[in-house]
Amino acid sequence: MTRKSFVFAIASGAALVTLTTIGTWAQHAEVAPLGGVTKAVAVLHATKKGGDVHGKITFTQTPKGILVEGTVEGLTPGPHGFHVHEFGDCSSDDAMSAGGHFNPTNMPHAGPHDTKRHVGDLGNIEANDKGVAKIELLDSAISFSGAHSIIGRGLIVHAKADDLKSPPAGAAGDRVACGVVGVAKAAGMMSGTAPAKK
Repeated sequence: MTRKSFVFAIASGAALVTLTTIGTWAQHAEVAPLGGVTKAVAVLHATKKGGDVHGKITFTQTPKGILVEGTVEGLTPGPHGFHVHEFGDCSSDDAMSAGGHFNPTNMPHAGPHDTKRHVGDLGNIEANDKGVAKIELLDSAISFSGAHSIIGRGLIVHAKADDLKSPPAGAAGDRVACGVVGVAKAAGMMSGTAPAKK
């Protein structure tokens, strides 16, 4: 075998190994595709006017939409507007830094069951006489990808009820809690980071 033929054989073998490795990786990628978010979470903290309002909300992908579940505590009894806002920025003491309702389709404000609505219009949550709101709702407008993605957006709880019609935000009053929707570790998901050294 000539030197040139020998080098070509080695190069061909390396290419075969590389292609085999890529093929194996692709098989795994079909199980857990890049960007395939299935669960998200938002931890809510009180604004300056929110007193002791706090909570945790999870978002889980289902075949029929995203399931929104969680608990918010420290509220006044009754309904409170509950919306996804444009920016994941809770830095100002009134949470106005989160911007307006997430509305990529430029629709009017409405209720969660209306066809023409802000993507972020999740309606109201109801606090009991102890100020605790238990949340469980299914929404097909919000998403974890594409133009309707809520990842990195703000989640706001308002002081009053959303009337589901008045622009721009349903006359829901002050923002009493704010959180940022982030990717959560789903069951069975492999961590993408190495464990910290002790």
